[in-house]
Amino acid sequence: MDVNDTRSRNMAAIKSKDTLPERLVRSILHRAGFRFRKNDPRLPGTPDIHLPKWKCVIFVNGCFWHRHQNCRYTTTPKSNIEFWEKKFRANVERDARKYSVLAAQGVRVIIIWECELNGSIEHLQKQLMDQITNPAE
Repeated sequence: MDVNDTRSRNMAAIKSKDTLPERLVRSILHRAGFRFRKNDPRLPGTPDIHLPKWKCVIFVNGCFWHRHQNCRYTTTPKSNIEFWEKKFRANVERDARKYSVLAAQGVRVIIIWECELNGSIEHLQKQLMDQITNPAE
């Protein structure tokens, strides 16, 4: 089995919905008493979490796929570099478009990066509660 076959198998195993980071964020929200919808298809970009009462959505982004700036997990595979750069650029552009459309509809967008989930859960919970309940004016 060559490198490309291995990479293909690994990439195919990565889920787009109901990932461990998403489940962790949902668990934090649920314990804090928030009610939400998962992967709401009625909104642009099908946000990972939609809090209708708060007119807020949360995207739990993987650092690798969504290109978290200055993050150690934002690596680029060494083979087929042109393909990967094009793929990553398209992901970032699509993210920017969906965030803009949501903001234009009056929906607040919160982005949680996968690497942020490696720290203190209490800190993440406080940060989330602040962002949800105290929107920046």
